[in-house]
Amino acid sequence: MTFRRTLGITLTALVLLVPVPVLAAGVEARFDLSSPNGGPFPSDRFTVLDFTQNTFLRVNMPKPATCPATPTPPLPTVPTDCFDLDEINTLDGFNLQPRVRIPFTGPIDPATAAGNIFLLRLSLFGALQRIEINQVVWDATTNTLFAESDELLDQHASYLLVVTDGVRDLAGKKVKASKAFDDDGNSHDLGVKLYRAALNLALDRARTRGAKVVAASLFTTQSATATLEKINKQIKAVTPAPAVILANVPRATTAAIVFTRQNGSTTFAAPSVLPLALFDPGLKIGQLVFGRYSSPNYLTSDVYLPPVGTRTGTPAVVNDADIYFDLFLPPGAPPANGWPVAIFGHGFTDNKLGAPLVVAASFAAQGIASISINVVGHGGGPNGTITLVPGGPTFLAGGRGFDQNGDGRIDSTEGVNAAFPRTIVGNRDGLRQTVVDLMQLVRVLETNGIPGHAFDPARIFYAGQSFGGIYGTKLLAVEPSLRAGVPNVPGGPIIEIARLSPSFRALVAIGLATRVPSLANRPPAFDPAVGAIVPQFFENIPLRDLAPVTNTEASVTPIQEVIDNTEWVSQAGNPVAYAPHITTPVIFQFAKGDKTVPNPTLSAILRAGDLHDRTTYFRNDLADARNSAFPNNPHGFLTNSLPLPGSDPQVIAAALAAQAQMAAFFVSNGTVVADPDGADVLFEVPISNTEIPELEELNFLP
Repeated sequence: MTFRRTLGITLTALVLLVPVPVLAAGVEARFDLSSPNGGPFPSDRFTVLDFTQNTFLRVNMPKPATCPATPTPPLPTVPTDCFDLDEINTLDGFNLQPRVRIPFTGPIDPATAAGNIFLLRLSLFGALQRIEINQVVWDATTNTLFAESDELLDQHASYLLVVTDGVRDLAGKKVKASKAFDDDGNSHDLGVKLYRAALNLALDRARTRGAKVVAASLFTTQSATATLEKINKQIKAVTPAPAVILANVPRATTAAIVFTRQNGSTTFAAPSVLPLALFDPGLKIGQLVFGRYSSPNYLTSDVYLPPVGTRTGTPAVVNDADIYFDLFLPPGAPPANGWPVAIFGHGFTDNKLGAPLVVAASFAAQGIASISINVVGHGGGPNGTITLVPGGPTFLAGGRGFDQNGDGRIDSTEGVNAAFPRTIVGNRDGLRQTVVDLMQLVRVLETNGIPGHAFDPARIFYAGQSFGGIYGTKLLAVEPSLRAGVPNVPGGPIIEIARLSPSFRALVAIGLATRVPSLANRPPAFDPAVGAIVPQFFENIPLRDLAPVTNTEASVTPIQEVIDNTEWVSQAGNPVAYAPHITTPVIFQFAKGDKTVPNPTLSAILRAGDLHDRTTYFRNDLADARNSAFPNNPHGFLTNSLPLPGSDPQVIAAALAAQAQMAAFFVSNGTVVADPDGADVLFEVPISNTEIPELEELNFLP
């Protein structure tokens, strides 16, 4: 048994909470184990024993007294924190990039926190790994210091949070330890004694460079990848039924694809005509194949994947679902081993006839088939149709949205998020189910499960844009049958994308405003991204590597806590948490100044997976300076390749070059990373070391 798990078993015996008084003597670091706010946090003090988990623990955060034991209607009277804590308490550990909290008895100088507050990764053998803090916030209203770990932590591992007397008060004096921290034997609570014993054992091994430890906590990080890894094993153990072909027609005889999207319970949008001469002007695509396959669905009707023990639990299939696909084949006969095939994942609000169709000709031109499905909650309702013209059949398009809120409409992403009261889950489980469906698609392809078409099981690839890059990063970490992958403009965690992006910030504001009680702390204002007056908020969270900031408003810290809790709960769906587990050859394509998925969220993936040397950096600042036709927001640089009226040839050329890089990477089985524009400067392959720090900035063009 490992040292980590020995500590885990010891600490999970803590089930009782005993208040410990703090005796003020100058400014002290508080150490009250009766409350998560009373001392350094996170802390395994607030866990219980659970042998079904990888950590042998489960989080057990206390609920406020305002939370009813059994919430009953009207639910709007129940504080949202109550429901959030229900979800947090299903996890087997704490956030993989925790926002640590250290309360003091008086004001301190937050500039002295760096280097004097840090984390230590506990290990039975070798030196303890030290992790510094970043994004420091001093809350003057509660005398509490907040900071985020400088690195993504290992999953299901033990860490020591250390506070030393290098932290100074406003007079420059060292902060002191409280009597509660120095006195080990005064508690009669067995749980506290066990926790203190484990904490002291860890502190005995800590290296503090001569400084005195004045407060500390011991905590265990959660498992993030376990459920998808379990499901992958379940999928690999079964040979799936063959897919059903709905249409199989030559590209040369097909003029257009007509998509009629179901946009309401009983209504349909006007048909969208997709002329194939626009998407494939050179007849690079040989055949159009549409069909469906069966995939195990693990989601309940409220878009929730029920938690199971990360060590011994077995994810349960709720039902089998029909997943519809669009397949685009190169012309001619396939190679002897079958077609190499790239799965292409579409973005947020898009569908399988959007970006996947845009890039299909570039892939086919290099002999690669491409296939796509709809993300959970996307593509409209299930009764939407596709018609091939002229004279082609009409069949179901396979939309995966539904009227989740009962207003009669089916919006472009409706059905990807968990329903109330699990709103803190967001799209974590919708995206995990999408990964499941893609793992099942890989299984269909590698077992030649599409009748009449053969695919090379050793040459299955993945590419995806935006949302497709986000869930694609997770897929690449857990699907061993993928030969190579190219996530385009991904980022994480999603709550950070939404917080930092002008395109999505209003969604966070609305979520905060609709909480009980409301956390919108600024008056409503017009938001140009949504074209309406919406709630506003001020969260005062600095970007990385900046000086500490100070909260002087009591309304700010609850917002920061909701953002951190949302990230904590979503780690199983966060591409950042999966990045360290990618072993497949990859290229991460991204653009400077992306306003939809801001650069700091892409940087989080690269830092977590040590992936900076596997990047392609589109310098939109240089492109814009050269030609103002390049979009101010470069998020769609990959798909700006259609020769639409008013399109600029240089913009189209850059998009086609990025698509060609993807295809060439796949042709080489992930060994050749071509510079999309050769000796020109609009693409950097990879990003230079001197430019890595700028990824922590937004870099938005005015």
